[in-house]
Amino acid sequence: MSLLDRVLKLDRRWIFLLVALAVTVPLFLRIEQKIEVTPESRGIVRALEALPPGARVLLACDYDPGSAAELQPMTAAFLKYALSRGLRVVVMGLWPQGPMQADLALQEALAHPAVAALAPRYGVDYINLGFQSGNEIVIQRMGSSVPAAFPRDARGRPIEEFPIMSGVRDFGAFGYVFSISAGYPGTVEWVQFAGDRFHAAIGSGTTAVSAPLYYTYFPRQVTGVLGGMKGAAEFETLTGFAGKGTAFMLSQSFAHIVVVLFVVAGNAAFFLARRRRAATPPEVTP
Repeated sequence: MSLLDRVLKLDRRWIFLLVALAVTVPLFLRIEQKIEVTPESRGIVRALEALPPGARVLLACDYDPGSAAELQPMTAAFLKYALSRGLRVVVMGLWPQGPMQADLALQEALAHPAVAALAPRYGVDYINLGFQSGNEIVIQRMGSSVPAAFPRDARGRPIEEFPIMSGVRDFGAFGYVFSISAGYPGTVEWVQFAGDRFHAAIGSGTTAVSAPLYYTYFPRQVTGVLGGMKGAAEFETLTGFAGKGTAFMLSQSFAHIVVVLFVVAGNAAFFLARRRRAATPPEVTP
């Protein structure tokens, strides 16, 4: 059997194995990859840099474990950066599992040395208000009264007990609103109601497939957009909090290289084999 025939008849399980290795092996290697930063990512960091220490930011985690591979790294990176700058973070979600994903990201952020050195306290420096049903109706209600929309935190305690919520009436209490969204309800609703109606400063973090829609909001309706894993890696690069976004981008790059090489090799083998068959004279039957 010739080399061309071997390439064309290669068992697909070998391809799956090599792709799996391309994804997993880079996670254990210390290889620096240059991350090109876009203006959409810079816009979010600049908005946070403009806030003084002690300012409140609202983090809306509107996603579930199905999109956590893309969105969880940016949630953790946002929390690390905000808390390390002394910003007070109020977390909530319009998706049932969003606040739980935020809790996981909070655990990661609080364990980071730059954040742990400040010893942020629950109810003083950060709080999780939990999930509230109602989709965009919740956003509209928050525009007039945050305590009416979220009378208790995720643990069931009245929000009046927490210093971080003292004086919070509406979106005017927040210097920035960051929507991390996997669909509806999500960034679109935050822009339409919190941004356009109540004039809150909005930033967006979303899946790669949804990012092109939200790029149209930049820069007038949102200060910036983080699109998928690459957006998370860009934010980590800008803030200096390298994490899973950067690591996953390296794995993704290796996997893309392997796939492209197989596509090129397969097509080249196919056309060369066809040319060889065309050049071979047909057998003459006596």
